[in-house]
Amino acid sequence: MTEAIAPIAALRSRLVAGAITPQEAAAAALEKANHNAGRNVYLSRDADWTLREAKRAEQRWSSGERPLLHGLPVSLKDLFDLEGFRTTAGTKFYAEKNAAARADSAVAARLREQGAVITGKTHLHPLAYGITGENPEFGDCTQPDNLTLLTGGSSSGGAASVQEGSAVAAIGTDTGGSIRVPAALCGLAGYRASIGLARERRLWAGGVHLSQTFDTLGWIFRDLRDGPLLAEALFGLKMPESAETRVRVGAIEESFLHDCDEAVREAWEQCKVWLAAAGAQIEEFKAAQWNDAMSIYGPIQGSEAATIHTASTGGDFSVFPTPINKLLGRGAALSKEEVGRQRIRHAEFRERVDALFEKYDFLLLPCSSMSRLEAWKDHSQTRLKILRYTVPLSLAGTPVVTLPFARGAGMQLVAPRGKDAKLLAYAAAHCYLG
Repeated sequence: MTEAIAPIAALRSRLVAGAITPQEAAAAALEKANHNAGRNVYLSRDADWTLREAKRAEQRWSSGERPLLHGLPVSLKDLFDLEGFRTTAGTKFYAEKNAAARADSAVAARLREQGAVITGKTHLHPLAYGITGENPEFGDCTQPDNLTLLTGGSSSGGAASVQEGSAVAAIGTDTGGSIRVPAALCGLAGYRASIGLARERRLWAGGVHLSQTFDTLGWIFRDLRDGPLLAEALFGLKMPESAETRVRVGAIEESFLHDCDEAVREAWEQCKVWLAAAGAQIEEFKAAQWNDAMSIYGPIQGSEAATIHTASTGGDFSVFPTPINKLLGRGAALSKEEVGRQRIRHAEFRERVDALFEKYDFLLLPCSSMSRLEAWKDHSQTRLKILRYTVPLSLAGTPVVTLPFARGAGMQLVAPRGKDAKLLAYAAAHCYLG
């Protein structure tokens, strides 16, 4: 039976009505923290600090209109400064180099202004430079609901925090798929914002970039119907009064899906049937050149990441674990001319994707060819297999919502850049499965 009200909206109603206090909500969330195999959903947390924050939120908004995230327990990816805590970016190097932050990052400040209670700073793939959630220095992040499976990354702890219930929503970043993939693998919803939206809202201050050209910000959460509230709270987006029903959806051509596992294929077919039943007109679109995406993305991302972390390391990337140090080394070795050539290809690729939206309202494709990543197995080839599905939209800079259509086999619903509100409203109205 479909719930009458989405879980975050339901909890917020109880908090606003006084049926539960922010402290009680925080205490209940904290009891569920770090329930995965490595007990490492959070790289940094302080239960007493969180409870004090909850008390502060309760006192600050004791009367009058409550902010959108009033009293809601929310986790923060450990790429963003939080006053009093070290920012590690998922590495021992930065854990030792960085002092405790003297001020909040813009993201943390925004969350607190909106009434959120931050439960801690979550696990990530080192430097956010990976898609599996493996971390040789802090331990691999496995799913609390299935200790034999990786969460995916790089927003690994964020997905795990929502899955275990220690947070109702998690702040993540998405450069090449780092919100979309862990959301899908953990059976959750995800939203990565249009490229540039976080910068427009000045939300990157106090945050660690991986690649300025591709870095986006967003949420991992449980129920698509909560997406509009979360986007409004973080970005100030205003939703349309009603979501469109008769939309044209471009579904990626079947030949692109040749490497999908059985669960992904089944979910793909079911998702198209579901959307058609909701009123969507679905047509296949050609994506022959999408296989070129990684050859464009990799050099630009690698070069920017190397530049960012040279400033702290002096170019000695051996301070980071393998294979991160090798990726950075390759990025540093690229010439300006080579990166410049890829930027030209990037602009051309983005134009081709833009042209698709002259015909379609949304695009649809799986988040990954794989529905499960087994822990403690060799995933040296996994990165390229997954990024083949996510990187084309990173190049396009589009907003994407992860539809948790089947556990581990989420779908990407994609809108044109800047149409985040339209996308979120449609997903909330027509893609929730109950």
